[in-house]
Amino acid sequence: MVAKKKNSADNLAFARHRFLDEAGDTTFYGKDHVPIIGIQNGVSLCFILGMVKFHAPLEPIRQEIRRLQNQVANDPYFKEVPSIQKKKAEAGGYYFHATDDPQEARKVFFDYLQSLDFSFEAVVGRKIPEIFVHKHNSHESEFYADLLSHLLKNKLQGGGDLILDIAQRGKVTRNIVFEDALEKATVRFLKRKTPDQIKTRIAFNVQYPRTEPLLNVSDYMCWAVQRVFERGETRYYNFIVNKVALVVDLYDSSHYAKNENYYTPRRPLTALNKISPPSY
Repeated sequence: MVAKKKNSADNLAFARHRFLDEAGDTTFYGKDHVPIIGIQNGVSLCFILGMVKFHAPLEPIRQEIRRLQNQVANDPYFKEVPSIQKKKAEAGGYYFHATDDPQEARKVFFDYLQSLDFSFEAVVGRKIPEIFVHKHNSHESEFYADLLSHLLKNKLQGGGDLILDIAQRGKVTRNIVFEDALEKATVRFLKRKTPDQIKTRIAFNVQYPRTEPLLNVSDYMCWAVQRVFERGETRYYNFIVNKVALVVDLYDSSHYAKNENYYTPRRPLTALNKISPPSY
C-alpha cells in the first residue's frame, strides 16, 4: 500500500494540502454512562468533519486572513466583545472562530469566503447510540475515525503527496486514530478498486487554528453546515452553498436509497435536514 502516515511531511511547499476542522462534539454519555444527546445543553446532535481544498496559492490567502483578523481585533467596535478580547490577550492573538465570533465578525469572514476560490466537503455523523455502541464500540476515537475514513476513501488514487492539515482537537487527533481512519478508507477503496490503484501518499499534519489561518475557513464552513442539522437554520449555508461540493449524511439510513443522503449544490440541504433528538 502506497498511502502512509506521518506527523510532519518533507517538502510541504510542493505537496497538495487539504484543511480539516470539525463542528459539534463526539460526546454521547455523561456521568455514570447516562445518555445526554439532546438532553444536556451544549451536547450536539451530530458531529461534522469538513475538508477544504483551495484552488489558489496558499500564502496569499493566509496573509489576507491575517489582515482580516487584525482588522477585527483592532476595530473599536469590538473593543468590549469578550470573546475577541480574550483571544487578543492569548498567545497568537485573535483568530476567526464561528462559534465564538459575534455576528458582525462573522459577516466580515463570510463575505471573504464568498470571494475565495475553494471547495468544501463534509461528512455528518448523526449521534445514534446504537451505531456508537455496535459500530464504534462506544469509543469516540472510532466514531471520529469512521467519519474521517469517508473523507479519505476517494483520495487514494490521485497520486503524489496529500497533506491533511487537521485542526487539533483533544484526544481524537492522534496518530493511532489517523492510522485507523486510513486503514478503514483503504478497505472501502479496495471494495471497488485494486491495490495497484492506490497511488497517493497521505500525511497527517496536526495544526492549531490560532496559528494556521487556513483552518479558519474549514471551521466556518463546518459551522454553517452544522446550523442546518442542529437548528434547521439555512441562512449561512445558503450564502456559501456554491462552495459546498458535497455533504454526506453518513448514518441517515432513511435516505440511503439512490444515495439520497448525499447533498450537492444541485441538491442542497434544507431546513428538513434538521435532526430530531434521539428517543431513549
